[in-house]
Amino acid sequence: MSSYDVLTIGDAKLDTFLTLSDVHGKVRLDAESHELCFKHGEKISVEHTYFSLGGNAANVAVGLTRLGVKATIAAEIGDDEFALKIVNVLAREHIDRAFINQAHGEESSMSVIINFKGDRTIFSEHVKRAHNFHYLDSEAKWLYLTSLGEEWNNPYERAIHYSKEHNAHLAFNPGTRQLAQKYAVIKDALTITEILFVNKEEAEQLVKDYTHDKPSNDMKELLSQVAELGPKMVVITNGRYGSYVLASEKRYYHQDIFPSIIVERTGAGDAFASGFLAGFVQDVPIQEAMQWGTFNAGGVVAQIGAQAGLLNKSQMEEKIKSL
Repeated sequence: MSSYDVLTIGDAKLDTFLTLSDVHGKVRLDAESHELCFKHGEKISVEHTYFSLGGNAANVAVGLTRLGVKATIAAEIGDDEFALKIVNVLAREHIDRAFINQAHGEESSMSVIINFKGDRTIFSEHVKRAHNFHYLDSEAKWLYLTSLGEEWNNPYERAIHYSKEHNAHLAFNPGTRQLAQKYAVIKDALTITEILFVNKEEAEQLVKDYTHDKPSNDMKELLSQVAELGPKMVVITNGRYGSYVLASEKRYYHQDIFPSIIVERTGAGDAFASGFLAGFVQDVPIQEAMQWGTFNAGGVVAQIGAQAGLLNKSQMEEKIKSL
């Protein structure tokens, strides 16, 4: 039976990044509405195109592995030429593919990310899948349960069952689709969650949907409102304002962001989660684990894609020494 520090459960897909320039005046950002505008039917030059492995579960598995954690991923992908790239990247990152299920005759899920003036607009495709991946013949100390496409309810229930049966700690990062549908399984997962990773908007949505209270504007109070749903530790990221943690015994932590060049923001949340979790499972104190997450996110936003800037263990140790 294979054993792992962390098993991530979610999507693995191919991300296509298109970096646009406004040098020809064909693309503009409306300052008031924040809408990205170009003429319908227009032919627009792309400054740079980049392909990479994506998907929250894949991003976190790669991030954990680089930071010295034995991690793997359970996901279902297609069996086309893009699936081959997904499998090859996982192999290059020294990640076991035993729990990757290739659905015969199906295409890979893809995202197209438009990068313009340092921010991104994501067009995300989720091929409808049965999610027939299985990991019951494994032993994992932690599960990292994150976003899935359609038909996600059953794999979430299987993850909860595994966590209970195997005494595996659950780190939970529900996706946009899961939060929008408000299924009871989300509430069930929250009650056994060891660490919950959400951004501020997601935290506010959880409070509104599952407690029916008004989310607080005070971060300490918002952390407490989310903690009432069951997770032992709540981690909230809030962009340029940094990250916030409420741990056991009502211990509260805040971490500012570190200065970083911002090229493209895709995967910053996954990078923070993988950095924090990698530190935490290796017995790093919570404040330092937040620094791991912050440095990891800073590395990712300084490059194109969700994985190119993920730090390895020696790079992280050097960053921490520099503080």
